[in-house]
Amino acid sequence: MKKLRNALVLACGLAVALFANAASAQARADALGWKLGAQAWTFNHFTLAEALDKMDSCGIQYVEAFPGQVIGGGIEGKFDYHMSPDKQEQVKALFKKKRKVLVAFGVVVPNSDAEWRMLFDFANRMGIQSITSEPKTEDLDLISSLCDQYQIKLAIHDHPKPSHYWSPEIVLEAIKGRSKYMGACADIGHWVRSGLDPVECIKKLNGHIVSLHFKDLNDKSADSHDVIWGTGVCQMPKVMETLKNQKFKGLFSAEYEYNWDNSVPDVKASAAFWRTIVSNL
Repeated sequence: MKKLRNALVLACGLAVALFANAASAQARADALGWKLGAQAWTFNHFTLAEALDKMDSCGIQYVEAFPGQVIGGGIEGKFDYHMSPDKQEQVKALFKKKRKVLVAFGVVVPNSDAEWRMLFDFANRMGIQSITSEPKTEDLDLISSLCDQYQIKLAIHDHPKPSHYWSPEIVLEAIKGRSKYMGACADIGHWVRSGLDPVECIKKLNGHIVSLHFKDLNDKSADSHDVIWGTGVCQMPKVMETLKNQKFKGLFSAEYEYNWDNSVPDVKASAAFWRTIVSNL
């Protein structure tokens, strides 16, 4: 009986310590203006409703949705900016029920002026703060005006080369002279796959980063895969320190594109790593 009591006391002590550490990390993240979220693409083998539950088990509150994910949770159809107003209300209720906050949407690239306007109207009604995209050059002026009209951010995402926006210089040229709401969605893993240094890329984009697709990779090759944050080659502590020095405020979307059917343990460990770094910044 005494051993059982001692074990219970130890377990309770550990639980209290973990809660205190999490609370401390959250307070520090709030002070920095940082939000830890997940790109729902991490759980694209599952419905959105299931993805929200998986995020919950990782201690992640903020969500970047992607177009085309089956909604689930008793709601028919897929998450997309073409959803009817009634369907949008159902999805908003789902997020509220799951205690998650929808803050970003992408990667999405409309094909016409009318579609771009529909997308921004959708984002406005859904409370989405930033749209992640790889827009066509000819659409940039329209996007700039829509960003100003709706006061919604447009984050230009970098897929690896030969993708058009693979380097920070190309993103900077795209946003030059346009809306202050336009910037970069910094996918640090894709930079590494393109042979770039993520810390140097962050420095080049100083003041122009809207959000991040956060990932760590096992090596620097084009076919590298995700690993638990802090165990790979993406220099994550240095990236986070650089962002702090730049006074970045915004969303870190965990995008874990490996071990698709059982990625929760790795995402949870990655979130714990992020909180540890945040606590010490």
